[in-house]
Amino acid sequence: MRDLAGKVAFITGGAGGIGLGMAEVFREAGMHLVLADMEQGALERAEVELRRRAGGDVLLLRLDVTNRDAMKEAADAVDARFGGIHVLCNNAGVNAPGPLQDLGYADWDWVLGVNLDGVVNGLVTFLPRMLARGEAGHIVNTASVGGLLGMPNLGIYCASKFAVVGLSESLKHDLAKTPIGVSVLAPGIVRSGIAQSERNRPEKFGGPPPKREEATASAFGTDPVDLGRQVLAAIEADAFYICTHAEFRHYVAQRGEALLSAFQGTPDPELESAMAPVVGPILR
Repeated sequence: MRDLAGKVAFITGGAGGIGLGMAEVFREAGMHLVLADMEQGALERAEVELRRRAGGDVLLLRLDVTNRDAMKEAADAVDARFGGIHVLCNNAGVNAPGPLQDLGYADWDWVLGVNLDGVVNGLVTFLPRMLARGEAGHIVNTASVGGLLGMPNLGIYCASKFAVVGLSESLKHDLAKTPIGVSVLAPGIVRSGIAQSERNRPEKFGGPPPKREEATASAFGTDPVDLGRQVLAAIEADAFYICTHAEFRHYVAQRGEALLSAFQGTPDPELESAMAPVVGPILR
């Protein structure tokens, strides 16, 4: 997808961290922005920051991505303002850390509700509208290196992000004959406030856990704006995987080797050939 000036991007979790990094880069490219976020104060701070940069129009929406009715209302508001979107960034993410044996249903419901259902709700709401317009577009689903590697004390988070990677791979195949491209973003450590995400945990998902120490925003890791530049480049090049942190390459390779070594027996050439259209071409 080229010539992004004047195009419209919708970014969930857009008022901070990776979402705001993408927004700053997209604005520099001349795009119109819709930033959707749970936190009104963060939206207002993001608007101040973005107004300092030249670029397109900005619309701020307070949105809980787990709320399907609210997602539809957001899409209607975007249609009324801009006539639709060209780039959909399903980016909102949260984390409830800890050993799985110490976590309960509320933790599962909240993390999967935001990290996975938030992506589903974005797709079900916006993708039919994007296809109906018939214009070139792109979808970026934010996963994580935690969607490529299972890690201790991140079981729910990893479950959600593995699902986003698999969903995105299938989506790429399904949209192959449409003008809509797909990328999945799998970053490592980024300067963001995800460690503080439980501060916005709604009461319907148990509210902020009172016994956990409040984490501070990470000052360690990649600058979100640098990450945003990699996302923009992937959109322009129609690249599928956006793996931004090379320090995890070795660990992902080790996992791949372990998987390959676990296969037993000799493949049946006839069955292998029959599986080719089911699996589809390998994505790059």
